Order: sequence, then structure tokens, then C-alpha cells
Amino acid sequence: MTRLLAAGAGLLLIAGQAVAETPAKELFGGAKLPSRTEPAPHGSYAKGCIAGAVAIPTDGPTWQAMRLSRNRRWGHPQMIALLERFSRDAASLGWGTGILVGDISQPRGGPMLFGHASHQIGLDADIWFTPKPSQPLSPQQREDLPFTSMLDKSKFLTVDSRRWTDTHARVVMQAASYPQVERVFVTPAIKRKLCDTWRGDRSLLGKVRPIYGHDEHFHIRIHCPTGAAGCKPQARVPSGDGCDKSLAWWFTDEPWAKPKKDPNKKPVKPRPVILSDLPKACAAVLAAPARPAEEAVLGSGMAAYSAPMAVAAPVQDIEAIINGTVLPDHGPMPQPRPFP
Repeated sequence: MTRLLAAGAGLLLIAGQAVAETPAKELFGGAKLPSRTEPAPHGSYAKGCIAGAVAIPTDGPTWQAMRLSRNRRWGHPQMIALLERFSRDAASLGWGTGILVGDISQPRGGPMLFGHASHQIGLDADIWFTPKPSQPLSPQQREDLPFTSMLDKSKFLTVDSRRWTDTHARVVMQAASYPQVERVFVTPAIKRKLCDTWRGDRSLLGKVRPIYGHDEHFHIRIHCPTGAAGCKPQARVPSGDGCDKSLAWWFTDEPWAKPKKDPNKKPVKPRPVILSDLPKACAAVLAAPARPAEEAVLGSGMAAYSAPMAVAAPVQDIEAIINGTVLPDHGPMPQPRPFP
């Protein structure tokens, strides 16, 4: 790793100011293959990269990978292995013939050209709320198949009872059941639905976390692998089932309020994240030789996808909310209300 870090520093010296100022999303978004190194996540889920990533196969007995043109089916071997196992378990629960797998990470992780803030270290994966069909999807169908929202769009944060089934609930809770899974992200409406209806092990409900979007897919996040010194874990999930004030907060106006503008403050154009903003090891990850494509696929399973956010960008930073352990106390769970 010392040699790789030196190589990364050399890359910046050779490329000069142009590379130093290039948005990191362009550098990592342009990498087509992973580094030929041992698997290692560096940094946090929303600010990092991954060395030695492997790809989930595009097809398996109980999965298919979606939106192949994005080249985001790369992850840590433990993430890929979990997805394969989950695909088999989902099929056994009656979830079609398995799962459809969406975005995992880019070949070398890092910020993406569009879409996610997280998914940067190969430990996040999105699964469609659409089961794998019995007839395999063609590459073009994988690009064109529309998402299916679990929400009743005529009401505020309400699950559509015509689409949501007990099987949906079992599949989400199955994802939360694995010890290596840290969190499963869903829209607040689905979290509330599970709070109201789940009759299985309630202790697992605490892993299911409400967040913006996530009505067309759910998001699985695993812990930092044992021994991964460069991986930065996030705050532990609070105790309890999460069916409390932290969930009630999502049904108030605060999370959805538009940012308040200061008329006296001059607008500042956000500075893009550059390579030097990421862990130092990420320069080495970019500089490392690529692993040949035929060596870069691991395992034999799964399918899914990650949908765009259904809600306009809110005031709060998403990762700050994900990492938060205390939210305002707004009393009992509010009932659904119309959009203002």
C-alpha cells in the first residue's frame, strides 16, 4: 500500500493542476475496471473509494443486474456474496424468480457522475421493488424497464395497498436479518407500514431506516469488513424498533421545507469534490493498474436497481440525517395528510 500511495502521489504530480482540480466524480466515473489490488474500502460510505472491487455477474439463477450501461455493479466481495445469498432467500420467499440488482458502486468507487451521494466504497446496493421475472430480461429491457413506486401518489407518504404485499414486507425484513447488514433504507411510508403490520422479529425493525426517495427500490448497507482499517463506520443504529419520534418527524413539514434564502447573502456556487477531498489512499486506487475484465467478476448471483430520488433536494444533508441518532420530538405518529 505504501508503494501504491507513492504511485498515487506521482499521478497527481505528473498530471499537474488539471487533475488536481478535476471533479472527483469525473475521475472515478471514467474508470472502467477496478484496481488490481486486494479488496479494501477507504473512507466513508459517502466520501471514499474502493480498491480491488469485484463485479456481480450480469445474470444468475436468482438475479439479474439492471442498467448495465451505468457500470455500477462493482463492490466489495462481501457485498457481492451477500447479494447472491439474499437473491436465493428472496426467491424462496416467493419474490418472483429472484431479485433485480441496481447500483452497487463504480469499479473504483468514489463519487458518481449522477445519482447517489453514497455507494462510494462498495458496501451499498440497491434492490428493485420489482421481482425478477421468469423470462430473463434482455440488455435493452434492463435499460428501459420502468420502476414501480410503492406509494399512492395521491396521498402524502402513503403506501399503495394495491401494490404493497406481505411478500414485499418479508423481503425487506429478510434483507435486514443478516448480521453483516447495518441498515436497510426505505421511504418513510414503508417504514411506517412495517411498524404497523410486521408480526415477526421486531428487533430487526430498527435496522430499517426511513429516508428520502426509496419508494421504487430499497437500499442495503453492510458494515465495514473486519480488518478494513481504512473504512470509516457510521454511527450505530439507535436501540429500539425505530417506530418512534424519529419516524414521526418524517410526517411533519420540517423534512420537506424549502431552504430559507438570506436576501443579504451572496449566492456561492458549490465547489465540486476533488481528489484531495477524499482519503489519501484514493489517489493510489486511481493510479493502480486495472484488473483484467475476465478476472473481475465474482460469484454467481442476483439482480436489482436504484431509482432516482422522488423528492426534490431537501434542506437537510441526507448523510447527516442517516448518521443522526436524535431527532426532534414531535409527539405521536401523525396521520397521512394531503400535500400542501
